[in-house]
Amino acid sequence: MSDLPDLDDLKARYDDLGAGSRAELRRVARPDDLALTPAFYRLLSGIKTDARWQRVVFFLAHVRHANTELRLGQALKLADIDETRLFQVLRSTVPNDLIQLRRLVQQADPAVHWQRLVESLFYWNEDQKRRLVEDYFTPVPKIEKEASHD
Repeated sequence: MSDLPDLDDLKARYDDLGAGSRAELRRVARPDDLALTPAFYRLLSGIKTDARWQRVVFFLAHVRHANTELRLGQALKLADIDETRLFQVLRSTVPNDLIQLRRLVQQADPAVHWQRLVESLFYWNEDQKRRLVEDYFTPVPKIEKEASHD
């Protein structure tokens, strides 16, 4: 995972962006649209930007960070996202799979550990999509369920 920079630094960079720049990132309709978005380059200043980073930033504004073991698939299950919609993500191809997944994320408003999420998006492929579905069907520890309802 040596390609990944310090995620605390990434979070700090995102938090340091102005409200207008964060709004720019939220409004992007497709991951590759970020290549035409100045806020994308401000956020990743000094980092070689590519499609992997576009996938990460495409979700960044829509997922809250939490120090938790909860994975995205589990968070979607806790938010009562219908499994049919998750299987649509699994069957779709890039970029539609990511667009559909972001819609689910926007609806669920999950709080997950960014490290896991970023790694999943950075290395997004069929295996990562299957892992998302597997996580959806993985029982959530009782402690996580209680914390998610606070």
